[in-house]
Amino acid sequence: MSFSRRRLVALLCGATAILGAPGLVPHAAAQVAVYDPSNYAQNVLQAARALQQINNQITSLQNEAQMLIGQARNLASLPYSSLSALQTQVAATQALLGQARTLAYNVRDIQDAFHRRYGPADLLASDADLTQRADERWTTSVAGFQDALTVQAGVVEGLETSHGEMQSLVSASQDASGALQAAQAGNQLLALQAQQLSALTAVVVANGRAQALEAADRAAARADAKARFSKFMGAAPQP
Repeated sequence: MSFSRRRLVALLCGATAILGAPGLVPHAAAQVAVYDPSNYAQNVLQAARALQQINNQITSLQNEAQMLIGQARNLASLPYSSLSALQTQVAATQALLGQARTLAYNVRDIQDAFHRRYGPADLLASDADLTQRADERWTTSVAGFQDALTVQAGVVEGLETSHGEMQSLVSASQDASGALQAAQAGNQLLALQAQQLSALTAVVVANGRAQALEAADRAAARADAKARFSKFMGAAPQP
């Protein structure tokens, strides 16, 4: 073998030994990173979809929270109540009506009184009896007018309280945070109006009672006059 061939063989053996030595020549797969554009785009799209779902869930939770807050406001009760004041005014008016003198607001009492004081005069009654009957009627009429004035004064005194309650209820209605509070304020305003109508009814009733007693007194006085005249003439009274 010639020198040149021996040298070539030695070089080839050395190269083979170097290439076969572990750790001296790293693998090609460890040196080169493979990039896949389609896989990367798919991963980005999946991440965007997941983020959108999370945003939708957050928005849904926020809407539910707002709905619950609105329901809580609508169910909140009105912190102000005028019931006690209205009941007090109604009780005061009823008490004034119950203090009616000489003739109460009672059907049986009125019937008995008209039978004794305002009914037809007895021809056998003495002048003293007729005079006493007239005095009772006059006292009843005066008491009726006094009762009417008393009821009127009591209603007028309650106007200031009614005005204050109305202002408080209107303010509460304007400041209502939900449907229930607004409805309760409106109901209390209606109750206040009903109380005022009740007081007005009491005034009308008291005035009407006084006028009716006065008219009945005049009618009974004419009947007594006829009875006296008939007794004087010695004949039965003419209708």
